[in-house]
Amino acid sequence: MNTAIMSQGGRVVVPKQFREKLGVKAGDEVIWTEVDGQIVLTSRRLQLEQARRFFDQLMADYQGGSLADELIAERRTEASRESPA
Repeated sequence: MNTAIMSQGGRVVVPKQFREKLGVKAGDEVIWTEVDGQIVLTSRRLQLEQARRFFDQLMADYQGGSLADELIAERRTEASRESPA
């Protein structure tokens, strides 16, 4: 177990082994989250990697074409319906 002392202003030093494990260094953005009454610290980079993996899994079985192309086609269809003839 690691402990730290909170200084004035609420500052706490993250132990070196955890900074290295998270891959964070001075100036990097970190994210604090409350989970079940506990505070979890993670890095912006890890959050983005998790989001990327999540969306990769969602799209793994997608057999359609470009989602952007589908959206553009839908918008054009809607716009043509709204345009006066």
